[in-house]
Amino acid sequence: MAYLNQVASANSDHHLGEHKQGCRGLKNGVQTINIRIVAVGKVKEHFFQRGIEHYLIRLKPYSSIEIVELLEAKGGEKDSASEIRALDDEAKEIERYLRNDAYSIILTPEGKKMGSEELAFSLERLMVEGKSKIDIIIGGPLGLSKTIKKRGDLCLSLSDLTFPHRMVRLILLEQLYRCFKIMRGEPYHK
Repeated sequence: MAYLNQVASANSDHHLGEHKQGCRGLKNGVQTINIRIVAVGKVKEHFFQRGIEHYLIRLKPYSSIEIVELLEAKGGEKDSASEIRALDDEAKEIERYLRNDAYSIILTPEGKKMGSEELAFSLERLMVEGKSKIDIIIGGPLGLSKTIKKRGDLCLSLSDLTFPHRMVRLILLEQLYRCFKIMRGEPYHK
C-alpha cells in the first residue's frame, strides 16, 4: 500500500517548571514532546487543509508534529470479510509507522472520554514521566482493526458524535493546541 507523508515539524524547546494548579505546570523546564499522527486517508477538502495548517502553525512553539497519511485500503463490496481484510491491510501499514518507544493513543469511538483539561493533564503527566514521543492513530472510514486497538496505551474517544475521519485530524490538532495552552496557563481554552 502506498503512502503519503506530510510533515509539519516545529523545533522548539518545551520546558517543565513548577506545578501551579493541576496541569498548568508547563513553563520553562527541559522536556520536548514529539507527536506523530498516523492517519488513514488523505485530506482532500481545502477547508480542512486550511484548518489543519492553521493549527500546525499554532502548535510550532509547543511541539514537533509529524502527520503521516496512509492510503485507504480497498475493501471491495460491503461485507464483513472484505472490510476485515481492508482493516488488516491498513493495520500493517499503520504498524510500519508506530515507534516502539512512543506512547500510543488510538482514537476510537469506544475509547475513554476526556475533557480538554483532563487530556492536558494526561499529556503533561506523560512529559513529566519522560515520555517524549507520542503516536496518535486515526483510522479511515472503516475504523481500525482490533490489532491496532489492542496496541494502544490509551484508547481515546473525542466525542459521542460521529465525525468524518478527515475532520478528526482538525479536531485533534485544535485539542492538542488547547492542551498546550492549558498546560502553560495561557489564555485560549475558556
